[in-house]
Amino acid sequence: MANQLHIYYGNISKEGTDGTEASAGTGLSPISVTLDAAKEESKVIMCAVRCDEGYHIEGETTLKLVGANAAKWKLARDGDFGSPADADMNGAWGDSITLEHVGSLNAAFWVKAMSSKDEKPSNDTSVSLQAEGLVAADEGA
Repeated sequence: MANQLHIYYGNISKEGTDGTEASAGTGLSPISVTLDAAKEESKVIMCAVRCDEGYHIEGETTLKLVGANAAKWKLARDGDFGSPADADMNGAWGDSITLEHVGSLNAAFWVKAMSSKDEKPSNDTSVSLQAEGLVAADEGA
């Protein structure tokens, strides 16, 4: 059975169906961030998770960061933040989040990437964002 749960980034509309689908294990379309470690920069990006049309998640969807440098990334639920700066200052950042009511429309959340002065320039592909939930067909689908 194909994967009916997908993660999106880019131009995200809350409760829309837009965005660029992040690669699922291929590395062809990653959520990518460029940071200047000398400045200890961080960047906040709105992302979304949604199911294919005709499907939804029964119960909760858990999103978590895994990999060698997962500590350099954080997640936050969307609190109707108006901008990445607002999400950065007011988000409840953690290593995992839980979302409810994930269906075929974007369920927005925030991703933060961070750098530190002790890092050397690199293309770090060691971190993955995993989405877990019980996918079910909508009634009548």
